[in-house]
Amino acid sequence: MIDILSSFITMGSTTDFRNGLIIRFEGDLHQIVEWRHHKPGKGGAMVLTKLRNLRTGASFEQRFRPGESVDIVRLERRKFQYLYPEGESLCFMDQETFEQIHVDREIFGEAVRFLKEGEICEIALDGDTPVEGELPITVELEVVDTEPGVRGDTATGGSKRATVETGAVVNVPLFIEKGDTLKIDTRSGEYLERVK
Repeated sequence: MIDILSSFITMGSTTDFRNGLIIRFEGDLHQIVEWRHHKPGKGGAMVLTKLRNLRTGASFEQRFRPGESVDIVRLERRKFQYLYPEGESLCFMDQETFEQIHVDREIFGEAVRFLKEGEICEIALDGDTPVEGELPITVELEVVDTEPGVRGDTATGGSKRATVETGAVVNVPLFIEKGDTLKIDTRSGEYLERVK
């Protein structure tokens, strides 16, 4: 196991809430997806949140009292290079220490389908446990399979499906051919442009 600095935990309260903030709630790390103050006609005010469990990915709604104490977690984020898959996990190399870690592919969400060997990713760590992974916003991938384009198709504005080198399937314009390199948005999975 590699030696990684622990995440920073500070005491805070619901007044510190903002979208993206990570808190420790009921023993697990959760990210605040959205929050708002709510003052019903009767009774006291409350803070309504939507939390996403960083370990399981499950989202749920949770109420807090205004000013309630919470543990705010500041995770250490580091750059890692993707090396190879190993079962359900992925092997990465730390860009500073060159040590290797195994990461559960689920921490990358749907974007993992665009991950190719050699890609530099950012991984958030809670102590020595990877809890969140992020690919670059755009990646360049080669088309390995698609239907051939038909002459005159470029003017119709239609689309077709193409399989890229990672095995992901994306919708592309009709003029895209096997062997073309595409720029893809990893957040949405959308084709952005053909790379010259």
